[in-house]
Amino acid sequence: MYSTKRILLTGAAGFIGFHLAKRLVNRGDFVIGLDNFNSYYDPALKRAREKMLDIEVVHGDICNTALLKELIVKHQIAHVVHLAAQAGVRNPNVQEYVASNLQGFVSVLEACRSGIPLIFASSSSVYGLNKKIPFSVDDKTDQPTNFYGATKKSNELMAHSYHHLYGIPVTALRYFTVYGPWGRPDMAIYRFAKLISEGKPIPVFNRGKMRRDFTYIDDIVDGTVAAIDLGAEYGIFNLGNHRPVDLLYLIELLEKALGKKAIKELLPMQPGEVLETYADIEKSTKVLGFKPKINIEDGIVRFVEWFKGSEQMLLANSR
Repeated sequence: MYSTKRILLTGAAGFIGFHLAKRLVNRGDFVIGLDNFNSYYDPALKRAREKMLDIEVVHGDICNTALLKELIVKHQIAHVVHLAAQAGVRNPNVQEYVASNLQGFVSVLEACRSGIPLIFASSSSVYGLNKKIPFSVDDKTDQPTNFYGATKKSNELMAHSYHHLYGIPVTALRYFTVYGPWGRPDMAIYRFAKLISEGKPIPVFNRGKMRRDFTYIDDIVDGTVAAIDLGAEYGIFNLGNHRPVDLLYLIELLEKALGKKAIKELLPMQPGEVLETYADIEKSTKVLGFKPKINIEDGIVRFVEWFKGSEQMLLANSR
């Protein structure tokens, strides 16, 4: 039988954190959030998310181990769900990845050292130059194509060492290209929708000859909640839609939903990118009961419905 949980959620005002917090609260869990509201993308979006949450979101940095420990003790936290990170694969400021994804992750591990279970966000970026399709959790992940992927692989290694040394239960969730309402403006779907709406060219790298395993936010939350409830001593899981989508088909779906043609600027491949991502979810289905429900056609319609009203909503919430 399910029993309510007391959870510290880092990155609570972020895209995935926002949706996860709402789901956990709706089912009766206690959630305390932590977020530093950095300016990697417009903090107004994070503030708007925060206003819609029925939880306290502490404004603070994950590098502050003392703060993490204080929150764990004060709120009798039984699980830490760590989603905070320097996101994106093309941030030129490498030190921001180091501070958040490496130093910050060690801080979180130290806060959990007493035995608090840790569930954290890894990424499909760890697969890097892996040629085997679909990507399995048993595949080699030692050739990342970008520094973000390298930091996420490092997180998995750090977590394993803390699990081995101190017995911390750890679960890594390799998320595959998450999208949906309240998504990040730097992600392709949001960025394309905005540029198409404004009649501006959209950059189409490798001339559109790319495929991504776009995964709708509700499915990601389903898998994350299942991982929290599983209570594994140690585990790594892929959370992806298991249906790669051609980039040019994605653009067609956006054009249809927005009612406007895209101006495509066909460009060569960008450094740090990969041609295809494709999640093998056999283990996640078997162990977590993870079964993605939202296909890309329905997901894009849902995203665009939100996107069309997002500008007015953000303006209202930033006041």
